Amino acid sequence: MSDTPENTLTEAPATTVKLVITRGGTVGKEFIVEPAGETLIGRWDPDGGAFPEIDLTGDDPEAKISRKHARIFIQDGDYYVEDLGSLNGTYVNRGPRLLPGSPHPLKNEDEVVMGKTFFKLLVG
Repeated sequence: MSDTPENTLTEAPATTVKLVITRGGTVGKEFIVEPAGETLIGRWDPDGGAFPEIDLTGDDPEAKISRKHARIFIQDGDYYVEDLGSLNGTYVNRGPRLLPGSPHPLKNEDEVVMGKTFFKLLVG
């Protein structure tokens, strides 16, 4: 029998970040944002080379979300959204349309709009 406790390392709880559809598409549907690197958001199109981690093909019947619409990424512990030149734009908290290639910081409970689909960013 060992005198050493079984769990000697204490790990910080993992942060889960997700986008939840609040309007348009399937309301309440959740998408996990990658904890490292970037998460591409768009519509699946193997012929066009679009393979987003968050595939909104089934949640965007009017095809208002571009195949390669936006990305969410982490830099220095902060989250950002960047429009990738989408046709119908990306908006945060009903502010002005994001300029393609200009990352915008995100925080918990921010509203992100892509095409006609509204999301809530949840960090927890």
